[in-house]
Amino acid sequence: MGGDGKVFTLAEVSEHSSSQDCWIVIDGKVYDVTKFLDDHPGGDEVILTSTGKDATDDFEDVGHSSTAKAMLDEYYVGDIDSATVPAKTKFVPPPPNQTTQSTQSSDFLIKILQFLVPLLILGLALGIRSYTKTPSS
Repeated sequence: MGGDGKVFTLAEVSEHSSSQDCWIVIDGKVYDVTKFLDDHPGGDEVILTSTGKDATDDFEDVGHSSTAKAMLDEYYVGDIDSATVPAKTKFVPPPPNQTTQSTQSSDFLIKILQFLVPLLILGLALGIRSYTKTPSS
């Protein structure tokens, strides 16, 4: 296992983002996977799209086997400086009982339109009917 305790910034890792020189970050560790690109079952593009960012979620989402995870050791070159990796933010939906002013006003507008549009169509139909109706003799 290489690396010698070297610490890289995310900017340094992102400089290695080609098929001739490809580094990725997984679980805070930096890996030079250039030699593995041709052998990757998903193709090299999958890995190349994960360069220059923390690829941990991408790696975990695929569900790599323990064998695949063990293979990472031979590509290890160092650790990532965690201060250079943007913090992950998780989406937290608002509580269901809280509504904003814009939501209330758009709900009100929808209710008005649901009432007015059919009335306008009915009025238009009656107007056309009376306008086009020929007087009977």
